Amino acid sequence: MIRNFSDFCEELNECGFSMGGGNAKGIFALIPYGWEEQEFVDSCVKWHTGDPETDPWEWRMRVLEERDDIAYSKLFFRTSGYINKEWYPYFYAVRRNGESFEEAYESGTISFMAKRIYDIISCGEIALHDIKRFGGFRKEDNSQFDRAMVELQTRMFITMCGRAQKRNKYGEGYGWNSTVFTTVESFWSERGFEIPEYDPAESYDKIKAQILKLNPQAEQKKIDKFIRG
Repeated sequence: MIRNFSDFCEELNECGFSMGGGNAKGIFALIPYGWEEQEFVDSCVKWHTGDPETDPWEWRMRVLEERDDIAYSKLFFRTSGYINKEWYPYFYAVRRNGESFEEAYESGTISFMAKRIYDIISCGEIALHDIKRFGGFRKEDNSQFDRAMVELQTRMFITMCGRAQKRNKYGEGYGWNSTVFTTVESFWSERGFEIPEYDPAESYDKIKAQILKLNPQAEQKKIDKFIRG
């Protein structure tokens, strides 16, 4: 039974990975219910209460700001998920297949919009609003921009690393927090971890075995999509 943030992190490190929201998507989620279902669940863990100890929405940023062994980003089915440090290299091996960003772009598997974004993020940690500002992205670019951001996260070229407010001319923060992004390599390097090189095929089989351990009813089509992104 997960009762708080500490329990969640402990369980996540046992499982290795999880969907981020309250929907297992046919694979696995540590918190298997969303905010619209929670009134029917006997648990102190509730979505969108603002309590950092018992609100799973708060945990997504806490793992980035307080932990050095868990990544959170849009990783599975174009939506959010968690992967711990032990399992991250296996997904990385499958998703990247040994390619650098430049090699992926040259081979045509990365869009030009994604390249524009990556070129900005590769210079250092940067908030979403500043990516748009520095890149000169316009409102009519929004759909392509959003798709490219998910593309880069799913392919494990970039990842979320925190949050930041916009700043006025006096350097004062204002408005809602914006997600901060960095490259995957920088994210783990900042946490004292260099991603080892694993064989993609062996990594796929290892992840699949863990999925079936967590959810024996998982279907192959969904397993494949979950692993490959």
